Amino acid sequence: MSHLLDTNALIWAGWQLLDDTIGEIISESDIYFSTVSLWEIVIKNGKHPHDFHLNTADFRREMLNSGFRELDIQIEHILAVGNLPSIHKDPFDRMLIAQSNVEHLTLLTSDTTIAKYPGDIQLIPIPHPDFDKEWAD
Repeated sequence: MSHLLDTNALIWAGWQLLDDTIGEIISESDIYFSTVSLWEIVIKNGKHPHDFHLNTADFRREMLNSGFRELDIQIEHILAVGNLPSIHKDPFDRMLIAQSNVEHLTLLTSDTTIAKYPGDIQLIPIPHPDFDKEWAD
């Protein structure tokens, strides 16, 4: 089985904050991260330079060195975004959902709004609730 980590789950995996259940899924699966998550991290770094900073290039390299696979945005993913229901407006989340659907990957997320979308989406526990509040902006 193959999984795509949403941006929060990707960061938690990089910081090794995921619980044992999710750690087991990661160790037994092909794990993908999207370039859209890297783009989101770059934007968050710019919006919150004092509260949130993650060297995106180093983080990417670390994920690749850990065996995670990078998923680039393809035209099929872009077109699939247009077929998603309008449950919420976050363009990063919508792209991740579209990518997971097109590539037949299970999307791992702690976001209950994302879980309302059609497709193979698995809710995971929130390892650090304060991080989610900070990340939401």
